Amino acid sequence: MKKMVVLSCFLMLAVGVATASDETETITRIDTEQMSRNPDVLPERGIVSSGQPDEAAFRNLAAAGYSAVIDMRAEDEDRGLDEERLVEGLGMTYLSFPIASKEDISFDKAAALDKILGELDGPVLVHCASGNRVGALFALRAKNNGASSADALAIGKAAGMTRLTTLVQERLDTK
Repeated sequence: MKKMVVLSCFLMLAVGVATASDETETITRIDTEQMSRNPDVLPERGIVSSGQPDEAAFRNLAAAGYSAVIDMRAEDEDRGLDEERLVEGLGMTYLSFPIASKEDISFDKAAALDKILGELDGPVLVHCASGNRVGALFALRAKNNGASSADALAIGKAAGMTRLTTLVQERLDTK
C-alpha cells in the first residue's frame, strides 16, 4: 500500500497536477525537440508547457488536435518564425499573453491566464522561450485555485519554472 501511494505521488509530480479544483487538470511539460520529432508524445487532453516551438512542433500540435497556442513571449522577442500566422494557418487559435518582466509574474496575471484557459476547448500549448515563465504563472495559478504553497511550487517546477523559483516563492509567501 505504501509503495502504491509513493508511486502515485511520483506519477502526479511527473506530469504535474495543475489545480486543487474538483476536476483535476493535467499540465505536461514537453521538450520542444520531442514535439518536433514525435507527435506521439503529445497528450490528447489538457495543457502542455514548453519552450519556444519550431514549425515542425506547431504542425505536430495541429495534427494532434490542439485547439490553441498561448504565447507568453514579449512582442520584441525573436521567435524565428511568424508564429501567429503559422498557428492560425494550421487552424489553431493564437493568443498573445506576454510576460515581459518580473512585475508580470503576479496573481492577477495568473488569474487572467486561468480565465483564458477556462474558455478554450481542446488541448492547449502554453509556451515562452524556455518554460520558466510558464511554470511561474502555473505556480501562482495553482495557489489562486487553492493549492498549498508547497504544491503550487511543485506544479510550477513541473511546468518548467527554473530561474524564477525564488521570486515565485516570495509571491507565494505573501498570499
